[in-house]
Amino acid sequence: MITLERIQPAIEPSELKALLHEAHQCNQRLEAGTGLGADMLGWLELPQQQTSDDIALVNAIAHSLRSRSDTVVLVGIGGSYLGAKAVIEALSPLHRVHGSDIPEVLYAGCNLCPDYHSDLLDALDHRNYSVVVVSKSGSTIEPGLAFRLVKQHLEQQVGRHEAAQRTVVITDPEKGALREWAKAKGYRTLAIPANVGGRFSVLSPVGLLPMAVAGIDIVALMDGAKQAQTDTSVAVAPELNPACLYAAARNGLYRKGKRMELLATFSPKLRSLAEWWRQLFAESEGKDGKGIFPVNSSYTTDLHSIGQYVQQGERSMFETFVDIVQQNSRLVVPSDSRNLDGFNYLVDRSIADINSIAMQGTIQAHHKGGVPVIEMRLPQLSAYTMGYLLYTMERACAISGYMLGVNPFDQPGVEAYKANMQMLLNNGAAV
Repeated sequence: MITLERIQPAIEPSELKALLHEAHQCNQRLEAGTGLGADMLGWLELPQQQTSDDIALVNAIAHSLRSRSDTVVLVGIGGSYLGAKAVIEALSPLHRVHGSDIPEVLYAGCNLCPDYHSDLLDALDHRNYSVVVVSKSGSTIEPGLAFRLVKQHLEQQVGRHEAAQRTVVITDPEKGALREWAKAKGYRTLAIPANVGGRFSVLSPVGLLPMAVAGIDIVALMDGAKQAQTDTSVAVAPELNPACLYAAARNGLYRKGKRMELLATFSPKLRSLAEWWRQLFAESEGKDGKGIFPVNSSYTTDLHSIGQYVQQGERSMFETFVDIVQQNSRLVVPSDSRNLDGFNYLVDRSIADINSIAMQGTIQAHHKGGVPVIEMRLPQLSAYTMGYLLYTMERACAISGYMLGVNPFDQPGVEAYKANMQMLLNNGAAV
């Protein structure tokens, strides 16, 4: 899954061996629960701990929402929606098929833009919809205000009783504002484990329910995550462990002055996966004056913009490419009798093959231009491989945070803007 040939010459094999040993030690601390943030390690065992009854309950609720709705609004911010969005967009058609019996998933509470939410409510005027709201505390302002708006809209559209049947709350198992709302309104609830933080929650009901609503096979997804849990455990030698390989390479490059990591994908279906990855690593590592700055690009589109910078700009970055080896589409280049564009030499070549060659050409050019490259390969895009990738990235992020010497499971910097905003709002400040 992880290929590191092109991190040389920045990191030589002898250096990589030492880095892998360090990564393995960090993985041991992770499993033993002796590292920083040990009270938030519930995500480590989620693939094995989710029972068939747990999955059946999620699927039953998803079926109930699908039977009532052509649209489901997912209310949440950060880890409360990004993981679900990543999988839904990766495994669903890019363009909605007319007459589909799978509800469309729309998103609210991921920003405070009035136009965004006004347009959403206008669209919901003409939809038969349900709501899934995700927030551990229930007091985060973006999803909190969005839920107020959507809740009022839904109650006006279908009445309070029916609105309650169409609303599912995913929150803290025992406490919090959302838990109280659910009790008062009679909403169905699912729990976010107390020892699982938001950005590590995709394999809990936080991600699983919206995915199931969208028709994703969450059993296969969790099977992939279970295999990843096995393959990234301390029982596996670090040179064969994809999480250790990734964490070791990126930290080694960081220590060589590569302060920025660019995650590159060659499919628009993976754009939200890259956004989930960006939040996972930025919020986990960017603290104590440390951290690799994560950015993402969608190639080949961005090769016609930032590609110039990557090729010849400042040598302060490395790239991680996510490759889907076997594409589902059989689309081929058609013949044209006039051949005015000169592309008849590609007739009957698959678009997937051409895209793959574009990726290999890009990797070769960037590496030759002085950019170290990490390659991640998925055999195909499926629920199983997405589950495997999500868990592997989570494990690699935790190991990488320990290698940096930070607590990967807190986010004190995020609270700063919240505190300032709350102070300004309480003082009646206006813009």
